[in-house]
Amino acid sequence: MDDRSNPLAPNPDEYVTARTPQFFIAATAPLQERRPRTQKHGDTFSMFDHNGDALSGPASPEGIFHRDTRYLSHLFLTIGGERPLLLSSMLRDDNALLTFDLANPDLYENGSISLQHDLIHIRRTRFLWNAACYERISVRNYDEETRTIRLELAFAADFADLFEVRGARRKKRGQMHPPQVEAGRVTLSYTGLDGVLRRTIIRVDPAPVTLTGEHAVFEVQLKPRQTRQIFIEILCDAEPQDFTPRRLFFSNLLEARRFNRAAVSNAASVSTSNDVFNEAVRRAVADLYMLVTDTEDGPYPYAGIPWFSTVFGRDALITALQTLWLDPSIARGVLKHLAANQATEVNPAADAEPGKILHEVRYGEMAELGEVPFRRYYGSVDATPLFVVLAGAYLDRTGDVETLKSLWPNIEAALSWIEEYGDRDGDGFVEYGRRTVEGLANQGWKDSFDAIFHADGSLAIGPISVCEVQAYVYGAWKAAARIASAMGLPERAPQFEAKAEELRARFDRVFFDEELGTYVLALDGNNKPCRVRASNAGHALFTGIAYPDRAPSVVATLMERSSFSGWGIRTVATTEARYNPMSYHNGSVWPHDNALIAAGLARYGFRSEATRVFEGLFMASTYIDLRRLPELFCGFPRQRSRGPTFYPVACAPQAWAAVTPLSMLQSCLGMGFDPGAGTLLFHQPILPEFLDEVTLRGIRLPQGRLDIFLRRVDDEVVVQVLDREGDTRVTTTY
Repeated sequence: MDDRSNPLAPNPDEYVTARTPQFFIAATAPLQERRPRTQKHGDTFSMFDHNGDALSGPASPEGIFHRDTRYLSHLFLTIGGERPLLLSSMLRDDNALLTFDLANPDLYENGSISLQHDLIHIRRTRFLWNAACYERISVRNYDEETRTIRLELAFAADFADLFEVRGARRKKRGQMHPPQVEAGRVTLSYTGLDGVLRRTIIRVDPAPVTLTGEHAVFEVQLKPRQTRQIFIEILCDAEPQDFTPRRLFFSNLLEARRFNRAAVSNAASVSTSNDVFNEAVRRAVADLYMLVTDTEDGPYPYAGIPWFSTVFGRDALITALQTLWLDPSIARGVLKHLAANQATEVNPAADAEPGKILHEVRYGEMAELGEVPFRRYYGSVDATPLFVVLAGAYLDRTGDVETLKSLWPNIEAALSWIEEYGDRDGDGFVEYGRRTVEGLANQGWKDSFDAIFHADGSLAIGPISVCEVQAYVYGAWKAAARIASAMGLPERAPQFEAKAEELRARFDRVFFDEELGTYVLALDGNNKPCRVRASNAGHALFTGIAYPDRAPSVVATLMERSSFSGWGIRTVATTEARYNPMSYHNGSVWPHDNALIAAGLARYGFRSEATRVFEGLFMASTYIDLRRLPELFCGFPRQRSRGPTFYPVACAPQAWAAVTPLSMLQSCLGMGFDPGAGTLLFHQPILPEFLDEVTLRGIRLPQGRLDIFLRRVDDEVVVQVLDREGDTRVTTTY
């Protein structure tokens, strides 16, 4: 075919390769330095420091955010004009409640101490619920005499767009309005350039002695051992109810706890012989369900806090794959929501084409005005095949043919996109290239501007075919064949199988590099291979596109010291031109990346290697606050008696990182499902050295439920059924 006559062929004028970062996240105020306390409910999330404050200032990421706008940028509590001393701050295991314990410092009057330190205890208790933040400040006097305490709470709202907080500079902003002060209530407001009025309403109870548009002052008289309480309600674009903040604090806290219990009621539970790993699992499950947002289509995990607390296609699809064994309702919600938002027309500004699956949705002022392209953006090359992969995996897990029937038109549209729009130059591979200069230059999961490069370090020019996307496409054709068979479409299944095998042979011929011993990172716009050792090759194991005789070489390359840091497999090997252990995608370690690779290792029988990766990431979590695996950490080699090196602006929690321990556990246990037979399968189960026993409770099948106990005995894992409901069974193969 003459490319000049093909409207889908690469046109050098269409595809601009970025040489500078796009939509970057400023690292002037590292999250690791601040170690913020985070919470989320629905479309609202908060970030506070360990005192419970949000300190405004250059590059501060703290505050309360709602639908991509910061509705509270400053919150600062003082006692007697001084900041309280931090005793501790704690986040409940279920993420429902934040508690900050503080004490008074030495307070002076006329040059002498008027109140010695540690006599007044302050406990701040806070949670989010329905676009509002609720706080109780309890003040207790441990002195032997009556004290009058002056508390001041300063506040402000800058209504900054999330992309401004991330570092974007705007030439012009909307109009801030003067604060409106009423009895016990302050309204802060802003009208954006998009014409939308955004309001923050702050209510306090009891009424302070002074209330202005910038602060509230309370005079609290406390007898010895007496406690007084102050209640605060901060509303984001919502009208207050006809109840006091005191009453709403208790009633909404009860609702929030009920909501949390209901959210996890369908999920299986995990307990093990390792108490530290149990803490990591509890945090993983709590973070998962905190990030899950109820949409009109079902539960949907938002990607991460603070920068990605919204609908992302790729992130949610991978998170759902990682947690299918735990709770398949999440996968169903993800599939239905992405199907409802599947592209139906060509829109270059949004990188949208018929059948393509959503990359990202934003609701802030900059997105509404087109200052960033993410209002409803489709610039993700891998979300579309992953959508089909998840649909097939959901069928394998649940046998829910009816849901797949309702999704079949969307699946067919996704498959059509792969062939009609995804393969732009007709070479049989799916590639990406943005349609406008505003779009993302790189559209795989490694989407930073310098992530795809040649052996000499030069950046690849698009359109680009990245390694793992071909693996996902192979997985999509295989999934489509299984779905077609289950739906009674026997004539379609062989067609899809043939497409998968044709792609597999072509991929092996073009992408495997004998000298590298693995698959190349990508093909550039001239079909020139990027001969770089990268973690992307491990995803070929994940979906099964790799021929079995290639697997040993690929695994050896991934597990050698240049790639495996001891904490995990690096995104790029240390031997490569752009290797930098502190980079975002060129030498760092991403937990979710390792989870997919570990699943691939187990798929090809390399379970001991999977346990090594599992052990590395688990040990990394033992050095991390709350046992919470972050979005990524630096790729420096593991050293004795030292933890991993943190990446400065990594999100935590991040959905696909948070659930990595759950995915790793499934891979090592070889856990699978036969929903038609009501059977839970364990294929060649293995446990890492830090786990001797594992108990899984509440694993659901269409026919009932199972509780399972697994124990290591010498070199094998013994599987025992503790309890069962319905016609369910367990099969173990060694």
